[in-house]
Amino acid sequence: MQLSEDVLLDMHHRMVRIRHFEEAAGRLAEESRLPGFLHLYVGEEAVAAGVCVALNDDDQISSTHRGHGHLVAKGGDFERMMAELMGKATGYCKGKGGSMHICDLDLGMLGANGIVGAGVPIAVGAGFANKYRDDGRVSVVFFGDGASNIGAFHEAANMAAALVLPVVFVCENNEYGEFTPRERTMAITDVVDRAAGYGMPGVIVDGMDVVAVHEAATEAVALARSGQGPSFIEAKTYRFYNHHGVQTLGMKYRSDEELAEWKKRDPIDLFEARLAESGVLTAEDAQAVHERVAGAVEQAIVFAEESPLPKAESLYEDVYSGVTP
Repeated sequence: MQLSEDVLLDMHHRMVRIRHFEEAAGRLAEESRLPGFLHLYVGEEAVAAGVCVALNDDDQISSTHRGHGHLVAKGGDFERMMAELMGKATGYCKGKGGSMHICDLDLGMLGANGIVGAGVPIAVGAGFANKYRDDGRVSVVFFGDGASNIGAFHEAANMAAALVLPVVFVCENNEYGEFTPRERTMAITDVVDRAAGYGMPGVIVDGMDVVAVHEAATEAVALARSGQGPSFIEAKTYRFYNHHGVQTLGMKYRSDEELAEWKKRDPIDLFEARLAESGVLTAEDAQAVHERVAGAVEQAIVFAEESPLPKAESLYEDVYSGVTP
């Protein structure tokens, strides 16, 4: 697949936006300037960027507890995101959702989710609605290797395949479910093997190579949009930080050597070297992109810190579970 310079630069920009937002969020969390848990997407940027560039603006995605990167890749606004992480009224969910439930329905981002695997049936439900309305939209679900062990994943995968729904399953296999290695929780090496059980095609891609991810996603999205049903992409990737936050909190579950080897394959470094070699983006131009994005993140932090907290009387607004004051 021959990609245009515009597409290549778009993927680079999205990855850089994810990296700087996440690094800043991690720093704020370490300084106790953000409440709650924070699950960073650093290291996995190529997956979200490669997939989301293959989508139309009105296509939908559902996410995980590690969802900031997906929202950024779908076009999320830094200021509203940072305000949400700080629990401010100007945030995407008015400060009530926080990190693990951040979303933007206008962008087709159906939400991060604090329940492992819960985003899978949400995306399949969206896919059912899209097919029923015949609106041509595709829904994509991002989930981790650990989520493929959850019953909700299997039920949703079966439904998507049986009903030939326009859904793309994207497994971000970073080899760990929280602090547990993948091989201790499943008897298979490749999560994509599970796709065959539901009659859907599957492919493994290098999740540190944004072009490889994009090519696989483009094909999967085309299949879904043309009425040929769901497919499965397993992206072999790695998170550079702890399961939550930056520090390991004394839990040493990965070797320094393992982490160092994966960091040699930093998806942004690899892609920038590739773009420089092909003459698409010089090192100086890449640095300018990083500086512009870093500046935008700093502005978002100022915006969020100066924003008000939700008012007490708004406690029962936007509550749909039947609770009454």
